[in-house]
Amino acid sequence: MDTKAFKRSLQQSENYHRRSFGHQAEVATQLKSEYQSNLIQEIRDRNYNFKRGNVTIQLAQSFGFCWGVERAVAMAYETRQHFPTEQIWITNEIIHNPSVNQRLREMEVKFIPVEAGNKDFSIVGSGDVVILPAFGASVQEMQILNEKGCKIVDTTCPWVSKVWNTVEKHKKVEFTSIIHGKYSHEETVATSSFAGIYLIVLNMQQAEYVANYILNGGDKNEFMAKFSKSHSAGFNPDVDLERVGIANQTTMLKGETEEIGKLFERTMMKKYGPQELNQHFQSFNTICDATQERQDAMFELVKEKLDLMLVIGGFNSSNTTHLQEISEENHIPSYHIDCVERIKSENEIEHRELNGELQITENWLPEGEIVVGVTSGASTPDKVVEEIIEKIFELKASAVMV
Repeated sequence: MDTKAFKRSLQQSENYHRRSFGHQAEVATQLKSEYQSNLIQEIRDRNYNFKRGNVTIQLAQSFGFCWGVERAVAMAYETRQHFPTEQIWITNEIIHNPSVNQRLREMEVKFIPVEAGNKDFSIVGSGDVVILPAFGASVQEMQILNEKGCKIVDTTCPWVSKVWNTVEKHKKVEFTSIIHGKYSHEETVATSSFAGIYLIVLNMQQAEYVANYILNGGDKNEFMAKFSKSHSAGFNPDVDLERVGIANQTTMLKGETEEIGKLFERTMMKKYGPQELNQHFQSFNTICDATQERQDAMFELVKEKLDLMLVIGGFNSSNTTHLQEISEENHIPSYHIDCVERIKSENEIEHRELNGELQITENWLPEGEIVVGVTSGASTPDKVVEEIIEKIFELKASAVMV
């Protein structure tokens, strides 16, 4: 299908909404009271360094809610105000933060149920309001909602839309989109739905496998098994890797996306020669500014002398996981937690490991004077960060009293 024409037609529909409903002022007041923090603002004002008792907090200089997330959450709140009596649905989590999504449930925004891995849109009625989250939604989902006559509120981050435009460009000139991302992540699911022929690579290791196949060929059956869930229908590596363009899930590690792009540029240059490169390779900058800024700030933070690092964000948040990777690569005792309840005591903390498993670590909080590095993912409210910092102050103060 012509996805670009469909999107253009949808955006011209009276049922499609992508801008404010005019309730910005009251929503801003509500968001400030629910998600912002006086303590975090004070730490910012003190050059991101704050000491209380025997604890020094060293805060990353870029962290927490990004503009795209703030916009999506504000639009969701405005939607409830603008449609006070209508049934409101959301196709996925608005952002990857449990407290924000729980707040929407309290506002009687319902989440589309998932049965056996598939969303059940049959319960959505004509005239219902449906919010598309910050990560976007697939073309197929938009078609279903449009055909049902739903009012669609699109909070898709403009950076995600920029990636969609990139894969549309690849499709127009019959290039295969190589997407650096996680095939099951809703943003990559949406991006691939706008692509023509595509292949999703998770990391540099997979990218190197593909590059080697381009240069040297290989076992086609092995290739297809390796990427069984990560390619477009009818994908043929012997044909579809002759002309490739690079795109990415906006929350991936910036450095890795850039390296993957350079790898494929070198590969196509080696195979076809410098004079033919533009006929076989395309690359546009689709790295999200906010993701880049938070990663850059993390690289600076890990240079400090830290006793431990707290990385705060939803366990299904890709950008938060990559912040945790940076900490672990620098061999700092580091804990990815999503809420203050994960801190059981000064002796126990429950946290997510990079393999996705929950782990309880004992004796995690050192005795005496400590410096704690703190950052948070782009979907994490400052209020959640404040609760966790206050908990550490409390635990260390009680340990001193004992």
